[in-house]
Amino acid sequence: MNPWQPCRATLADGRERWQFGPIDLVLAADGDAPAVAEARTSAWRRFESVLPELTAELPLLRRPVTDGCVPSGPVARRMFAAAAPFAPTFITPMAAVAGAVAEEIAQHFARPGIRRAWVNNGGDIAFVLAEAESLCVGVVPGLDAPEIEGTLSIRATDPVRGIATSGWRGRSFSLGISDSVTVLAATAAAADAAATLIANAVDADHPAIRRAPANTLKDDSDLEDRLVVTAVGALPLALVDAALARGLACADQFRSRGLIAGAALKLQGRWAGLGKLVPHAALPDPPLARAA
Repeated sequence: MNPWQPCRATLADGRERWQFGPIDLVLAADGDAPAVAEARTSAWRRFESVLPELTAELPLLRRPVTDGCVPSGPVARRMFAAAAPFAPTFITPMAAVAGAVAEEIAQHFARPGIRRAWVNNGGDIAFVLAEAESLCVGVVPGLDAPEIEGTLSIRATDPVRGIATSGWRGRSFSLGISDSVTVLAATAAAADAAATLIANAVDADHPAIRRAPANTLKDDSDLEDRLVVTAVGALPLALVDAALARGLACADQFRSRGLIAGAALKLQGRWAGLGKLVPHAALPDPPLARAA
C-alpha cells in the first residue's frame, strides 16, 4: 500500500478509515442509507485532493499568522482563520491542520437524511448533528495508553461542533508539559488551535523536564528552534498543580473571549477543567475545576 496515495477500508464495526500520507481519518454517519452513501462519495472525492492542496502551501502555513499572509486553499484558509484570533501569541496555521481537515470532510455530511456524523483525525474531531440529535464523546487523555476516562454528551443545541486534544505525548510537538489538553469549540479547527496553546501554557521548570529545539527533531518544524518537551519525569505535586493552574487560566481567558466552550487538562494523574469538560465525579478529584 502506497501511503502517498489515498486509501480507504471499512472497519469491523462499520466505521471507515481513510488514509493519505500523514492524514488518518476514522469516520461514521447515521441516517438514511442513500444519503449516507451519497455523502461518503462526495467526502471521498474531496479527501483525494486535500493533501496536495496543503502541500502546495506548506511554506506559508508554517509562518506565524501575524505575518498576515493568508493562504488560498479552502482548508488552508480554514486553518488560518482558526489560528488568527489567538494572535499576537505565536501560532501558525499548522496548529489547526488536523481539525481543519476533519471539518472539511465532515461538511459533506451536513445534508438532509443524515442524523449525525463525525470525522476523527487523530483525536481531533468534527461532527454534524441534525436537530434533536446528540453525540456521546469519550475523553481519552492518555495518548500513549488509550483509555476512556470520562464521557460527555454534545447536543444539537450546544454551540460545539469540534473537539481536539493536544499535549507533549501527542503527534505534534508541545512547548508545555501537559499529558493532554482536550478542548470543545464551535469548530474542530478552533478546538485544535486552542488545545495547542493551552497545552503550551501548562508548563514549569524542573530537572525532570527535558526539552530540545524543534528543528533538531524535525528539520521542517514550524516551531523552528523553540524548545519543545521531549520527556517529563515525576514532578512534585505542588508544581503539577501550579502548571495546571497556568493552563486553566489560559483556557478561561479563551472561553471569556468566546473562542472555546470548555477544556480538560491532565498532568500526572491530576486534572483541571472548565465548562462541559470539568472531569466527571468518577475520575480522580481535580485540584482545580470551574463549572460552566
